[in-house]
Amino acid sequence: MRTAPTILHLDMDAFFASAEQASKPSLRGKAVVVGGLGPRGVVATASYEARVFGVNSAMPMAQARRLAPNAAYLVPRFGFYRSISEQVMALLRALSPLVEPLSLDEAFVDLEAGEAAWDAESARRAGERLRADIRAVTGLTGSVGLAASKMLAKIASERAKPDGLVLIEPGSERALLGPLSVRTLPGVGPATGDHLRRAGITTVDEIAEAGEDELVRLVGKAHGHALYAMALAHDERPVVAERETKSVSVEDTYDVDIHDRIRVGLEVQRLADRCVRRLRGAGLSGRTIVLKVRRYDFSTLTRSETLRGPTDDPGVVREAAARLLDSVDTTGGVRLLGVGVSGLADYTQEDLFAQAAGGQVDLLEEEHPEEEEGGERQAPVERRWPAGHDVRHSGFGHGWVQGSGLGRVTVRFETPEDAGPGRVRTFRTDDPELEPAEPLPLVKRDAGELAAASGQLVAPHPENRRPAGPSAGSVQVSSEPASLPKSRSGREGGGATSRP
Repeated sequence: MRTAPTILHLDMDAFFASAEQASKPSLRGKAVVVGGLGPRGVVATASYEARVFGVNSAMPMAQARRLAPNAAYLVPRFGFYRSISEQVMALLRALSPLVEPLSLDEAFVDLEAGEAAWDAESARRAGERLRADIRAVTGLTGSVGLAASKMLAKIASERAKPDGLVLIEPGSERALLGPLSVRTLPGVGPATGDHLRRAGITTVDEIAEAGEDELVRLVGKAHGHALYAMALAHDERPVVAERETKSVSVEDTYDVDIHDRIRVGLEVQRLADRCVRRLRGAGLSGRTIVLKVRRYDFSTLTRSETLRGPTDDPGVVREAAARLLDSVDTTGGVRLLGVGVSGLADYTQEDLFAQAAGGQVDLLEEEHPEEEEGGERQAPVERRWPAGHDVRHSGFGHGWVQGSGLGRVTVRFETPEDAGPGRVRTFRTDDPELEPAEPLPLVKRDAGELAAASGQLVAPHPENRRPAGPSAGSVQVSSEPASLPKSRSGREGGGATSRP
């Protein structure tokens, strides 16, 4: 069992919202909420200023608007967030070959595997240097947790938020875990937490006191053994550098239930094409086609069909999805549709698929790359201007959409480098001088600065090289406590638990 705190967990602070604030000077220090803005939209991330009002990730957007009516509500720019994430992950991989990304803004790193740390002092130095490098490269902040296991490192990063570092000293793990809620442990969700609560178990200490046999009786053999081990601070899970992709899928939730069967069929075909585009982008193919349908009453049906061999042919996936749809009753209306491909492989067997109609047009090439996830394809005269997205005007330069409607779009013209808020102008939605634009980098560097920064950030740090002789022993390491309280619901991402 590892004893040195050389497992690092990085969590970027309120990632989507922080990226938007850094990109838009007028939003710095203001409440910002990122997510789906339709009637059924959900909050993806809320800035810390918005969380003061009770807004959290995974909350219905309508509820967020009631809690914080004056916040800025923006449509996500996933391509922009992904580009920042790639910069952060590159910094992590410079520390160690064992980096386990969990999402765009969260990852585990085994510092010992990269010889970046071997004891508490070197781990603290590596964590502090990483935080400084992230700020220098992206302009954003991340919180770092350091411990001897993945579970404890993640708990440490939660306690470090925002913009801090917490190291859990070896030997202090049980005292730290004891008073925490059972929901702190991995795998304990709302249902398991309620089940344990009804049995009188609400803290990690109470899990340990209940004993392994009682936990097995309450939650089953596999889960009971795991819970008891984690309550004793035993977590042997390694940092896994690569996770095998098990499926590729896309889905859309509709603001208004779809009742027209023909429209449902067309939506399934469009989703199939998007799914195959992602499949090809990952260089994969798959054997099993999956259709997901959530009906008007929230009942969710899943249907699948396994082909004779893997494919990435859009015609094959469309036809399979259509056959699956034939077995689903959509009479009362549909609120969500999804198409996925599993049973993945890195090759295809096109000759096996006689069921694909010959001579079909590959709709992947016809899909507009700028089309928003879940959006309708628009005619050229009906230009869409999502709130928060980048634009450029031939006369005013770079800006972002504050809002649009009734044939008008309001734009604030500012860039990440500006010291204060930019000016606001309103245009017709079909103004020929106004065009969508690519996001600007948050940190601007010339070629010389980039080369110098690359050498400084990627090269091994002399003070972090393992000494030739034995370690001097354990060193007391101070922690930086979070300056704001962190609730379990304040996590960003898709799911019941959100992520800052």
